[in-house]
Amino acid sequence: MAKGTTSKMWRRTTIVLILLIIFGFGTVVFSLVKLQLVKGEELKSQAVENQLKDTTIVAQRGTIYDCNMKKLAQSATVWKVVLAPAQLYSGSTAQMTEKEKTERLATIEKQKAGIADCMNQALGLDKNTVLKVLNDKKNSFWEVIATKVETDAKNKIVAYEDQYYKDSGKKSSISSIISLVEDYKRYYPYGDFASQVLGFTNNDGAGVEGLEAEYNSQLSGVNGRIIAAKSATQTDMPFQYQQKVKAQNGSSLVLTIDEVVQHSLEKYLDEGATQNKVGDRACGILMNVKTGEILGMATRGGFDSKDILAESVAEVGNFNPNDPRVLTDSEKASIAKLPKDQQSAATLTALQQKWRNKCVSDTYMPGSVFKMCTASMGLEEGIVTENSPFTCTGVMDVEGTQIHCWKTAGHGAETFEQAVMNSCNPQFATLGINLGNHRFFKYFEAFGFTKQTGIDLPGEPVNYSYYKEEDLNKINLAVEGFGQNFKITPVQMITACAAVANGGYLVQPHIVKQIVDADGNIVQTTPTTTKRQVISTSTSKRVAAMLEKDAIAGTAKNGYIPGYRIAGKTGTSEKIDKDNAYKRKTQSEAKKYYIASYCGFAPADDPQYALLIFCDEPNGASYYGNAVSGPIFNKVMSEVLPYLGVEPKYTTEEQQKLDVKTPDVTGKSIQQAKSAVSSATGGLQVRVYGDGENIVSQLPAAGSSIPRGGTIALFTNGDSQSQTVEVPNLIGDGTNSISTVESLAADAGLNISISGVSTNNSTATAVATTQNMTAGEKVQPGTVITVTFAEQSNSG
Repeated sequence: MAKGTTSKMWRRTTIVLILLIIFGFGTVVFSLVKLQLVKGEELKSQAVENQLKDTTIVAQRGTIYDCNMKKLAQSATVWKVVLAPAQLYSGSTAQMTEKEKTERLATIEKQKAGIADCMNQALGLDKNTVLKVLNDKKNSFWEVIATKVETDAKNKIVAYEDQYYKDSGKKSSISSIISLVEDYKRYYPYGDFASQVLGFTNNDGAGVEGLEAEYNSQLSGVNGRIIAAKSATQTDMPFQYQQKVKAQNGSSLVLTIDEVVQHSLEKYLDEGATQNKVGDRACGILMNVKTGEILGMATRGGFDSKDILAESVAEVGNFNPNDPRVLTDSEKASIAKLPKDQQSAATLTALQQKWRNKCVSDTYMPGSVFKMCTASMGLEEGIVTENSPFTCTGVMDVEGTQIHCWKTAGHGAETFEQAVMNSCNPQFATLGINLGNHRFFKYFEAFGFTKQTGIDLPGEPVNYSYYKEEDLNKINLAVEGFGQNFKITPVQMITACAAVANGGYLVQPHIVKQIVDADGNIVQTTPTTTKRQVISTSTSKRVAAMLEKDAIAGTAKNGYIPGYRIAGKTGTSEKIDKDNAYKRKTQSEAKKYYIASYCGFAPADDPQYALLIFCDEPNGASYYGNAVSGPIFNKVMSEVLPYLGVEPKYTTEEQQKLDVKTPDVTGKSIQQAKSAVSSATGGLQVRVYGDGENIVSQLPAAGSSIPRGGTIALFTNGDSQSQTVEVPNLIGDGTNSISTVESLAADAGLNISISGVSTNNSTATAVATTQNMTAGEKVQPGTVITVTFAEQSNSG
């Protein structure tokens, strides 16, 4: 071979070798770069995931307490049931004989059947569903098969595991395949109590509505973890390869809400909403005027699903936070009638209506309750005094627009104080005009109507409907002077009322008093936050005095409570937007929709607590604030003021009309008993039952309260003690006066206790609205029946 040819072959061989070396090392280098730099972190994570098992330790959510440490929301231990199918097949079978392998497979099948049976008996799960998990997930060590399992079901699983182990001769167990992981479930012990305030949590334990959402980060705590090394067969390594990070349990909330006050508020809102056929729920807020603490906040009643403008099929306004995603059967039936593509949205809308906190989230025209603010502006600016004269003709013309008074004939000559008591629209329209746009808007803003109150609850609107200073022309000022033409929230109104009452200071409302950590340490206390002084203390006292006279003898009489110095103002506002919308839909005359409200505070000479009652779309006998919301205000305050430690201070006239105590005449002869009763205070009468000679019992019992002029039933033998009378229908058709009720009760041998109206003044227009014993009920003679009366005049 030629030398040149050999040389060429070597060069070619060398080049090929070099190329092969470059390609080979290049591929290795490329792979190293890809594995180390490009996919390095991903591969590390996969390696760690393969080597470690990470289990979450759920933190316990904090408790929500009322102001007296009664539990309103709490987390209780429940269990998560987890299956580890891979545990069935763990361990090598390489060294086993065929017989041992057959026995092993038989044991596995028996274990799977046992697990399926256990889940069926304890949790009601379908056996085939469980077996499918065990067969399809053979390499999995973590298959959650049930959550929120109660302790009794968990105990059934443990008992089944023990019995299975015994029945197998202690040769086989299923406990290593079934894990019971501690978890927590939220409970609301009082059911739908304060439901829109408290809110609820979702399936993951996170707050969704109300305080649960607003304070979710404080309540939820921080979950812990258990990180354990796993062997090549994916079983847990010994304990020394395990690290545990403890969960940090959530903090608890101590509310300003008082459970007793809240129950009273809800009870009478329910009663009032039903009695007045309220179409779009009723709400109430009770507030400490000096601190801004909310002692009670409730939204109750239903929705009128037949209303042409109803936005959902929701019928019942309240809901149970223990099961917040449930509609009533009739609501479900209504949704089922909709096209299928609309049902999901309708269900969500209906539920959102239930969850919505009307006190915080809904805006409305306040109507005449706002007059307490307009009166404060006028007195503070010196535009009017209590004795400023005015003449109401029933209507006034403002640049071609007629403004009517609720009393079409007018009130005639009246002072400003009398105009407050008469709730005279023309007088307040005039005052609004005289204030002018600059002064009116200055106070409107200072009372907090242009911004959120800052209450610690979700859902406060960001924008409000009102005229800005430059847009307040003469007609706008006139109408806004008596509370129309702008919209606010109920919580804004009660906050402004507190400022009128407490000396003029606008305080921030709040509902959480303290935050307490898991160890019981107070980590945060909510202070009283005073934003500004809106009016002087002198003006505040003067307005309170006028509002007290309004409750005693004016349009707010239904809120009067003997001895408690109530200052009150009613409101009847028209829902103009809805009226017009109805007219557009029906192409006919507008239907009138109203909001009836009553806002007041007590005691008038030293205000401590304010209460707003708000009934949206009453469809009963009346839609006026005094007739609809006044009695609810009266009942709530009558119950909660004594509980809150407010001592009554009776006038001389009130003292003379107070109930008296019955003397003890048991054991006396009939003549002695009659003599003792006639000499007792109160002008009491007697009625004797039976033919015995001595009194064996009496009703009302000795020391009981009985109305002055009432009758004590005296029983002289055993037979007479069993005698009963039938409770008459004291309400009648809704027109029974006090004198009519007294006559009916006397004829039946019963006593009545009057509540709800002032007995200091004329009660000619007061009619019976409720009685605490059902008509037709059998009771003993002498029983005292409490009858609530309400003024039915179309005012306020």
